[in-house]
Amino acid sequence: MTAAVDRSLKKNLEYLKDKLGIGITFDIIVREICIGERDAALIFIDGFVKDRETSAIMKSLMDGIPRGELGVNGVEKILTRYLPYFEVDTTDDLDDGIDQMLAGPMLLLVDGLTSAIVIDVREYPVRGIEEPDLERVTRGSHEGFVETAIFNTNLVRRRIRDSKLRFEAMQVGTRSKTDVFIGYIEDIADRGLVEEVKKRISRIKRDALPMGGKNLEEYILGTTFNPLPVTRYTERPDVAAAHLYEGHICIFVDTSPFAMIVPVTAWHFTQHAEEYFQNPPVGTYLRWVRTMGIVLSMLLIPVWYALVHTPNLPPWLNWLGPEEQSIVPLWLQFIILELGLDTIRIALVHTPNALATSLGIVGAILLGDLAVTVGIFVPETILYIAIVAIGTFGTPSLEFAWALRLFRFLILISTFLFSWIGLGVSVLVTFLIFGLTKSFGLPYLWPLVPFNGPALLRIIFRYPIPQITMRPKAIAKKKDRDVRSK
Repeated sequence: MTAAVDRSLKKNLEYLKDKLGIGITFDIIVREICIGERDAALIFIDGFVKDRETSAIMKSLMDGIPRGELGVNGVEKILTRYLPYFEVDTTDDLDDGIDQMLAGPMLLLVDGLTSAIVIDVREYPVRGIEEPDLERVTRGSHEGFVETAIFNTNLVRRRIRDSKLRFEAMQVGTRSKTDVFIGYIEDIADRGLVEEVKKRISRIKRDALPMGGKNLEEYILGTTFNPLPVTRYTERPDVAAAHLYEGHICIFVDTSPFAMIVPVTAWHFTQHAEEYFQNPPVGTYLRWVRTMGIVLSMLLIPVWYALVHTPNLPPWLNWLGPEEQSIVPLWLQFIILELGLDTIRIALVHTPNALATSLGIVGAILLGDLAVTVGIFVPETILYIAIVAIGTFGTPSLEFAWALRLFRFLILISTFLFSWIGLGVSVLVTFLIFGLTKSFGLPYLWPLVPFNGPALLRIIFRYPIPQITMRPKAIAKKKDRDVRSK
């Protein structure tokens, strides 16, 4: 149900007062003025408008419009002759004007005119553009996304000066009306995938997205018991631009300082921008070392534990196993250390930076050393947990790292209970879960499963940029692909 703009300014202001709580809430300002000998009012949210531009607009309206000028085609005359600003719009629906005003623009109502003028002089409070902590590089851009989505799209637009780049705007939340922008390159991205993303977003019928992009992810991708992330978060404009060139879709949510990239595979979570700011051999080496660290974080402890409890080991493996005895079984030591490591990580997130180093020293060094001294732990368990922790920290995606930790618990417990059989079955189950997971219809292990040799080589090796002449065929312009989430 809509409310048309009335000719009476008084009635319009009464409607706004009832709808917005004017006089109760302190931050909605109604500035009554006189233009062309007619009563008028500017309605805006305090702190959301640019003071200098707003003052210039008021001066032009109050001093520049002669008496009787607004009798015929008043709105058109204001827009074309007396309003010195470029981002303006009109609406005949007062509720629509309220929605736009709550997003930041200023609303102009004039007595006798049945249209409201929306003047976009908004200026959101925003922090400076800084390098994201989770995606630092030694070379290259140090720009990162901020909480204002329009700034983030501008950072991407600066890198893609392509007439085919599109940012389609949508709103989510019946109360919050959160702005969501869907970014893609029209002649590269699969149009069917774009429409599927828009359809899923349009189906969201909730009050708000209080946690921004994370809430949106759960709505459009579903909340399941599978911990694997099926969208990649990035806070780097250059990473978002690179994915757009490949045919991916980037979703920007206002108030969230990141872009959501869909569809993705498991390999997207193991790559880092640093590889492309180094020479190809160095980038390949970094990729291999990182992958090795991820694999070791998953399998090192289970394999070591299974070997230690295997009788009649070959002579060249006799060095395996703890030389000292402990009052705590090995399997329980690893569980305690895993949980302790996670507790330290959680504590560091909630600890001020000035105290974080002290907490790390206490948790990682003093407690570990004392535990070995009193005989609770053996040195080998501390060593292997430290290697696992380094491999986990080396995983570029925080969400992917946490998912792997849960799978590591599955493999650990299965190995503790059933030795080699448990290890093999749990690894197989993990591989099957990876293989059955899809992101908007894209297999999670592509191009390994299903197999695609040239694409797989691009994952194994960091190719020189001039030699990359094709886009991922599973993503870009594959119109017949089933984009339904499995």
